[in-house]
Amino acid sequence: MSSTSRDGFTNKFGVIAAAAGSAVGLGNIWRFPYVTGENGGGAFLLVYLFFILLIGLPVMLSELLIGRRAQKNVFGAFRTLAPNKPIFMSVGIMGVGAAFMILAFYAVVAGWTMEYTYLAITNSLSQMGSAELSSFFKEFQSSTTGPLVWMGIFMILTAAIVIGGVKNGIEKYTKVLMPLLLVIIIILCINSVSLDGAEAGLAFLFKPDFSKINGSVILEALGQAFFSLSIGMGVIATYGSYIQKKENLMFTGFSVSLADSLIAVLAGVAIFPAVFAFGIDPSSGPGLVFETLPNVFNNMQGGYLFSVAFFVLLVIAALTSSVSLLEVVVAYFTEELNMSRKKSTIIAASSIAVLGALCVVSDKAFKVFDWTSSNILLPLGGILIAIFVGWVLGHDKMKNELEAHGGKVYLTGVLMVILKYVAPLAIGAVFLHGLGLL
Repeated sequence: MSSTSRDGFTNKFGVIAAAAGSAVGLGNIWRFPYVTGENGGGAFLLVYLFFILLIGLPVMLSELLIGRRAQKNVFGAFRTLAPNKPIFMSVGIMGVGAAFMILAFYAVVAGWTMEYTYLAITNSLSQMGSAELSSFFKEFQSSTTGPLVWMGIFMILTAAIVIGGVKNGIEKYTKVLMPLLLVIIIILCINSVSLDGAEAGLAFLFKPDFSKINGSVILEALGQAFFSLSIGMGVIATYGSYIQKKENLMFTGFSVSLADSLIAVLAGVAIFPAVFAFGIDPSSGPGLVFETLPNVFNNMQGGYLFSVAFFVLLVIAALTSSVSLLEVVVAYFTEELNMSRKKSTIIAASSIAVLGALCVVSDKAFKVFDWTSSNILLPLGGILIAIFVGWVLGHDKMKNELEAHGGKVYLTGVLMVILKYVAPLAIGAVFLHGLGLL
């Protein structure tokens, strides 16, 4: 398939909305707050933001320019740019494999958010006390029918957007969903900071206690920064291939990193003041969203509306990310296997739904997919992407692609140092930490 026949984003806002949508997901609104809570609050936040700038942005730029330079899906991009170099071509294979695995278990978690959105709308959550909320979540997680149905509905919604293509599907819907997500989270923040006792939550988030920083916190912050931006799974490279040459990749990468970080911080502002106002332990773990927050909403004035808004927010965040993951697989099918977009989307979504069903009925499968993608495929992909741009593509080609819009890009020398030395070592530390070796 020639580059001239490829679909693509139509303007700067469409690019940023879609790419930010891929990065902003449940990791920002579900995972970031409880990881921040478990790692001491403000100090963790500062380290996380530092690594977003130092590691996340350069590697994201690398993925964007790889995709745009090749004008192909992530597998085709490395096949074109690194012929006869199997180690780099494996990045494309790992990217497609990671998208399959991640979306399989991600769709299950997204299904949980849809169940809770339904319960919030029907006001069923208000009928449960703290103990009932905790037991209900555990029972729902371990059941089969409900999670299967919601996972299936979520995959149908994801496929319905992707089947429309890049311009008329992904761009069209993310232009609506991302501003809506931002409006909802700002409303939640305003309500949260207005609560009595909210000051303690804000202090926890924004007043760093540097005594909390240790090696484990640093590695957790680095890992969260890396995974939060959807790096290493082929999503950013795939979206990069749809970006026109006239767009400024540096501006795009910075805007996406900023949006991703902003949403994560706003999620903390929406959650921690409310948690402290009602005397909840901020290190409540993964159950913070599904077990703890519904109880907070139940005891809050206007809690019904804020409960509905919060879980709708989670669904939107999950959907913008799932669309990007499915697109990685669909782009591979359409360009490498010469399938139509409709056929590719149906086959990809159906296959992933089957794996998702396996994750529903088998907690072991869920954990294996999660662990393999998070601890092996993504960090290895990130390391190889940094090495490829730093050592194989090189400074001149990188600078040429970053300046394709006609303007000048500075600090490319600094970027090269980061990509050659700092990023591989840092992501390598995350890799070893995930394997339990560091």
